[in-house]
Amino acid sequence: MLYQDFDRRQTAVMDAALQASETTLESKASVIASSYVECVIRHGREIPGVIAALAGSPELEKIKRDYEAAFLKKCWGVLAPFAGTPTLAPAGMWAMLGAAERLSYAAAAGDITQEQARAELFETIVAMMFRTGRPGCPD
Repeated sequence: MLYQDFDRRQTAVMDAALQASETTLESKASVIASSYVECVIRHGREIPGVIAALAGSPELEKIKRDYEAAFLKKCWGVLAPFAGTPTLAPAGMWAMLGAAERLSYAAAAGDITQEQARAELFETIVAMMFRTGRPGCPD
């Protein structure tokens, strides 16, 4: 399945970049943003269509939701050490994923640049973490 191949490649690229990155929120957020946007851009316009098609049946929707859950779990594990609370709000994590998808699709369609998508997703992730009461963050 095309989506499984997309997910495997996205995971491999992100894992390698996370492993090589510094142990700071900014570095981790940059890797998540860059990896997501670059992977969608690399696969072109077909990925948004494939993802939309996964919503076409309950079985395919479940596959999509399983991959989303795995991505969110990975991001939670990467970002949790920077949270000022014991947990990250699920709503914030879903908002991050929604932003990642829409910004990447807009860049793939040429509505915004790849750099604009990456920068906005980075800012979204960092803002989400500031809302968790991360130590050193303003209330």
